[in-house]
Parts: sequence; C-alpha cells; structure tokens
Amino acid sequence: MEPFVKHTGIVAPVDRVNVDTDAIIPKQFLKRIERSGFGQFLFFEWRFDEEGNVNPNFEPNKPRYQGASVLISRANFGCGSSREHAPWAILDYGYKVVIAPSYADIFYNNCFKNGILPIKLSEEQVEDLFQRTAAHEGYELSVDLESKLLTDAHGLRIEFELDEHRRQFLLQGLDDIGLTLKHADEISAYEERRQGSFA
Repeated sequence: MEPFVKHTGIVAPVDRVNVDTDAIIPKQFLKRIERSGFGQFLFFEWRFDEEGNVNPNFEPNKPRYQGASVLISRANFGCGSSREHAPWAILDYGYKVVIAPSYADIFYNNCFKNGILPIKLSEEQVEDLFQRTAAHEGYELSVDLESKLLTDAHGLRIEFELDEHRRQFLLQGLDDIGLTLKHADEISAYEERRQGSFA
C-alpha cells in the first residue's frame, strides 16, 4: 500500500444513512478474484438506471463532483455484509478518504487494511461539511494525518480522533502482511532456532 500522509481532494456527498455494502458494491459483481476493477461498479444501482444510463439525480454523478477523492456520508456507513470488496470498490473508484459520523466495525477496519482513511466526525460537523460542499463548487478538503487535522480554503479547521495503531498503519503504508514483514529478520531467526531444536 502507498503511505497516506496528506491528501487534498474534491468532496462528493452521498446524503444517506445506513449505506450498506450491497449498495456500495452489489453482490452480482463479487465474482472477480482480483482486487482491482471494482470501481466501475461502485454504487451501481444508484449511479445507473435500469437501462444502464447514468442517473443524473445521484449526487456524485453531477459534473461538479467529478474527480472527487473525498466521500462524505451519514451514520452507519458500510453496514450490512462484511465483504472486503466494498473498500476495494471505493478505492478503485478514486476515493481515498471517507467521512461519516459512524461506521460498521468490519467495514471500518477493512478501510485501514486497504489504504483508505475513514474519519469519524460528529453529526453536526458532517452536516456542516454537507453545507460547505453544496455552497462551493469544486469544494475541497485537506487531510493531514500526521497532525490529525481537517481543513478547507474557507476557514474550516477540525481535529479528528484516530487510534494510533491504525494511524501508523496508514502513515507507513502497511497492511497486516506488511506489518508482519517488518519483523522478517526476527521471524527467520526464530525459525532457524526452532529448526535447530529438531535436528
């Protein structure tokens, strides 16, 4: 994974509560065996109508949100089944940051394992971000993970909380395997000692 230190990007809103993983990546698209290529199916049943045409009423489809890399939504984002394909689709589509008041636990944990920063803010703070996004075309947020700070060009300054272990995962670009490989020398030494004890 790429280290996540700072990021600035256009914000796109999904103004819904309880956005579940089947809405994020519908089950019919889970047959792929690789992690890439899921972005085209993100929010598929909301982004497209029954004829496969782009749904102009789905906010992120609007021209002002094209190229967005920060997603804001409402409470309980990522609920439903535990499919890891949901963060894969979000990242593959181009979103690096998700902001919501709360998340389903499994989805939240999977974000860190895939290089996505999920930020928890109060409902009032999230509402303010929705208002700012609506008021300013091309509205951008800047995230500084080192200082755990969220800012914009209009005076916004929010410090957010994040578990230090998860913060270090992102800052160093580590997933579970990467974390294990940091101790490769110690693991090899242990294996050599164990092998010697059975000789």
